[in-house]
Amino acid sequence: MKTRPKEASGGCCEGSQAKTECCPPKAEAGPLRTDSVLAWKDTFAHLRCRVGSYRTKYLVKPGLYALGNPGKDSDVFVTANYGLSFNKLRAALAGLDAWILVLDTKGINVWCAAGKGTFGTEELVKRIFATQLFGMVSHRRLILPQLGGPGVAAHEVKRQTGFRVIYGPVKASDLKSFISAGYKATPSMRKVGFDIVDRVVLTPMELRPAMKGLVIFALIALVAAGLSPSGISWNGAAVYGFPLVILGALSVIAGAFLTPLLLPWVPFRSFALKGWLVGFVTVFVSGLFLDGPSSIYLDMAKYIFFPLASSYVALQFTGSTVYTGISGVKRELRYSIPVYIAGTVISFALLVAFKITEWGLS
Repeated sequence: MKTRPKEASGGCCEGSQAKTECCPPKAEAGPLRTDSVLAWKDTFAHLRCRVGSYRTKYLVKPGLYALGNPGKDSDVFVTANYGLSFNKLRAALAGLDAWILVLDTKGINVWCAAGKGTFGTEELVKRIFATQLFGMVSHRRLILPQLGGPGVAAHEVKRQTGFRVIYGPVKASDLKSFISAGYKATPSMRKVGFDIVDRVVLTPMELRPAMKGLVIFALIALVAAGLSPSGISWNGAAVYGFPLVILGALSVIAGAFLTPLLLPWVPFRSFALKGWLVGFVTVFVSGLFLDGPSSIYLDMAKYIFFPLASSYVALQFTGSTVYTGISGVKRELRYSIPVYIAGTVISFALLVAFKITEWGLS
């Protein structure tokens, strides 16, 4: 059994490179209390996290929590201090006496925090010492969420603390079955699902920021469409501008909602290409129903700009999926960003050509 290491003087304890194993953090107060009952305010907070930026503010204080009446033999479950992650875990452990060790992930969920390094070895070791977990339990096992695996070096946690890391199932709802089976997961418990419900639940977080950009685009499109030698023509803004605004809104929906919804069935592995294809089809279909004056320059600009806008919005969804890793995202950005810039420049040039023709200057 490992005990809290004695603080050394000098060496690794000096300067900003101090290591947790020889310079453990100051001990925290005793464990906090929690329960497995989610109140209406928790449900409302979950909804706010799904539809807006509240998820960045929904934090739980890091530390050790007692669920029920845990004792020396009770299991220790590790999670992030993102409120939604914490609540999902405690609700799944209803009826059990357990310890919940909450890491400081800056309010980021387990999966994303593992990729960013905040749900990681250093923070886990630090939190074990800070909460004096050695004295709270007689065993030396920690149950971590499987999706936190990329951020934690289990052998290093064992070396520094003596605690053995056990990776639980993907879903918190399977934890009771996992424990009953002797801390063994079935193949289905290890599988990361991403069905249509999982995807649709995430779309509001992509729609909201995209809609903010749409407002700016709408103002620019209406002003540009109504611009005339004598000033702003409201008739021009209505005739030419409103169809552009509608196409902008449809492009956002195509990229932020339709592409995630149809993700497995849209050809191509690249999110940029998936979003572009859905956007192109959306522009084509909308052209069958949207009435308005025709212009070769505007038509060309529509089929260049709006599918690319849909592609850009769809590309933002990569961070919410199991389809690609950080290297894949970087590769897509490296190839896509220049195309987006070029497409925007060409579309602007076509719009200028349209205005010159409209004003009879050509």
